[in-house]
Amino acid sequence: MNNYTNRVTNIIDNLQMPGGNEESKEIIKARFVDEVDYYEKKRNNTKKYYNVFRFIVTTGSILLPALLSIGQMDPAKLPRNFDQISYWSTWSISLMVTISNGFLQLFSLDKDYFSYSLVVEQLKTEGWQFFGLSGKYEEYNTHTIEAYKEFCKAVENIKRKQIEQEFQGKGNKTKKKDGTNKSPLLDFDFDGQMKSFMEKSKNNEMFKPLVDTVNTVSNLENIGDKITGDLKQLPDKDVLKKITDSQQLLTNLTATISDLENNVIPEPNTPIKPVVPIDDTNRNTNQ
Repeated sequence: MNNYTNRVTNIIDNLQMPGGNEESKEIIKARFVDEVDYYEKKRNNTKKYYNVFRFIVTTGSILLPALLSIGQMDPAKLPRNFDQISYWSTWSISLMVTISNGFLQLFSLDKDYFSYSLVVEQLKTEGWQFFGLSGKYEEYNTHTIEAYKEFCKAVENIKRKQIEQEFQGKGNKTKKKDGTNKSPLLDFDFDGQMKSFMEKSKNNEMFKPLVDTVNTVSNLENIGDKITGDLKQLPDKDVLKKITDSQQLLTNLTATISDLENNVIPEPNTPIKPVVPIDDTNRNTNQ
């Protein structure tokens, strides 16, 4: 047990908990004191590795350009085999700097160190406010059950936020409360969305031809359904008679169009007789 744990344990033992709430002291020790001790150990371990790797990265970043700049001097002024020493030294330093920086990024040592330090200080601050009845607990004259509940709630909120930050994105939040896990595409109302889109695009000139085409096709379908329904209501003889009359009308119309084409449009090989103007020169003399 560290110094903080010993001091806080003595303070908790001497607290006056009215209303027969003495068992709350053991809960505070089991939850609050242990949490502070746990995060302090994690902070110290992370701090050790973080400082070592950061020291290697910082020192190597300073020594590497210094060794490279010495290699630019006159070879006659340099010691014997300095080129080999310089090569292997720079290679070793570069490798150590790269490995240390990779470990820092891989294990997120900087992020974890700052996070654990912040949690420890928040827990300690909350504990000292509760023990001294200050801050959010200054409205309580003694360590009542209400103050105890408020303190436990604050400790759990700090713990929950730390867990959410430490394991961010690891949980599956896509499941619904009813236990079903349906795809959003299955619930997509295509017909409703299409109708809404067409209604919004009626006043848009760019979609006007498309809207007109859709309306025309819809009207033709309605006309066809109406004709089909009317024909189904007629007897079989009347249906055959109407179909025959329609075919005869279509034949007569086709023959009429063909006659008009033959009379109006001349054949390609038929020469067109030129029109000779009338000579009015001798009209007056003959009269």
